[in-house]
Amino acid sequence: MSEIVIRHIETRDAEALRQINAHPEVYPDLLQLPHPSVELWQDRLKPQPGLRHLVACIDDRVVGHLALRVEQNARRGHVASIGISTAPDFRKRGVGSALMREMISLCDNWLRIDRIELTVFTSNAVAVALYQKFGFEIEGTGKNYALRNGKYVDAYFMARVKETVASVDHKKQ
Repeated sequence: MSEIVIRHIETRDAEALRQINAHPEVYPDLLQLPHPSVELWQDRLKPQPGLRHLVACIDDRVVGHLALRVEQNARRGHVASIGISTAPDFRKRGVGSALMREMISLCDNWLRIDRIELTVFTSNAVAVALYQKFGFEIEGTGKNYALRNGKYVDAYFMARVKETVASVDHKKQ
């Protein structure tokens, strides 16, 4: 298997990200609408305060994406939220784990982020397991959180708190 390379997003990645997020196996698990335009993705890639994008590439093909938004409110400057997507034909190949590892390293070692938050549909067991593998815990459930395929679905609110993860890691030693 080819190596997974994680890098910062480039403007030329807009079409690849549009294709990933327009896939019928991807967008139902995101808060995206079907049929995103390339202009929408070009807009999303423009620099914004606190927003960083990472992509996972295999053989120079973009196969995964992680958006990290650092809170701009001074009282929540220690908090970031994430969103992640992977091309369906590259799932179960370590792409999500590679993106998560790099994002956590960035937060822990460079950005002074102590709390990382995310929202995930309760039915997305694969994603929940990935997040738990990296120290995220379910903090609550949003009932009828979003509309998906004509029905309201629930979502978990999950977070990884740096000192909680560190204390758990310390206890394991």
